[in-house]
Amino acid sequence: MKTTLRTDITINDICKGFTYNELDGKGLYGLSGKLTIQPEYQRNYIYADGIRDVAVIESILKGYPLGILYFVKTGEDTFEVLDGQQRITSFGRYVIGKFAVKIDGMENYFSGLNEDLQQKILNTKLLIYECEGTETEIKEWFKTINIAGIPLNEQELLNAIYSGKFVTEAKREFSNRQNSNVQKWKAYVKGDVKRQDFLSCALDWVSKGEKEKYMSEHRNSDNINELKTYFTTVIDWISGVFKSVEKEMCGLKWGELYEKYGRNPYNPDEVDKKLKELYADGSVKKRSGIFEYILGGCVDTKLLEIRVFEDRDKRIVYENQTKLANENQLSNCPLCAISENANKTRIWKLSEMDADHVTAWSKGGATDISNCQMLCVTHNRAKGNR
Repeated sequence: MKTTLRTDITINDICKGFTYNELDGKGLYGLSGKLTIQPEYQRNYIYADGIRDVAVIESILKGYPLGILYFVKTGEDTFEVLDGQQRITSFGRYVIGKFAVKIDGMENYFSGLNEDLQQKILNTKLLIYECEGTETEIKEWFKTINIAGIPLNEQELLNAIYSGKFVTEAKREFSNRQNSNVQKWKAYVKGDVKRQDFLSCALDWVSKGEKEKYMSEHRNSDNINELKTYFTTVIDWISGVFKSVEKEMCGLKWGELYEKYGRNPYNPDEVDKKLKELYADGSVKKRSGIFEYILGGCVDTKLLEIRVFEDRDKRIVYENQTKLANENQLSNCPLCAISENANKTRIWKLSEMDADHVTAWSKGGATDISNCQMLCVTHNRAKGNR
């Protein structure tokens, strides 16, 4: 790939014709319309947090270098930003009055700055590498230069590699903060719209975990109906089965759960009743497992990580059982004591025994000392396997 170093472009040049779309779509241009600031393979603007965007302006005012910017030559006199979009958008937004910077304790928008400070910003020269090459070369370079700074996450990188009609339409649907469905999605999907997390989730669900293959196959299509329909179907299924929305629902592997249980019939009222019972049960340690536990018919208690008996309680129960066993000349394991084998009178050590629910937790037995018994390891394991 051919690169040419340019030092003749200033912030003022970039800001000529600068446009900024407050939505998450495209529409960022500068250099009198000749520079596309946010090409399809670029992530969305993420510096608008009052910290990183402000830091860019403070660096300029202090005379600190902004670092190298990379532009791709797309025509005789047209370019697009390969690297530096966050910095360019930050100073462009400041110049057009989108945010203020504190100077000497006072908030100052660009229009309110002293003339000398305005000129200092506008006349700042930029260090730009102008690049020319094939699409493959450009994207490989893009991946390389994004190793430093705030790295691209997986989905942002995939968007860059498979940029095209499909990514454009998919981002318009799933990476737009103005989408009215985002609030509903947030109950079940963890992440940030701007960092492509909702798009990543939708692709993961529809592709059954093969996002890259799916994006490659659909790259040149502008039809995202399958992606949108599948994602919506899963979301509607979750909200249809579970009437209550709990924080532990966010980020679960709902796509996999839908594939596994989506065809099963459920009574939402009964599901909600069971959900509330499990949330109120102090024995349940892993609340995020409650949802699959219910979907699976309340069978696999391993999903809940049921609280075990405390060591103190186990020792008290062991000592009481052992004292009674010695008095009756029987084993301190209740099941050994009623057997007719060699262990009928054996006194087991505490280390040779396990705590067990007298009334099984699945049948309403609590995990407290009143429902605890100590069994020899062999009997406890056999009892647990029935």
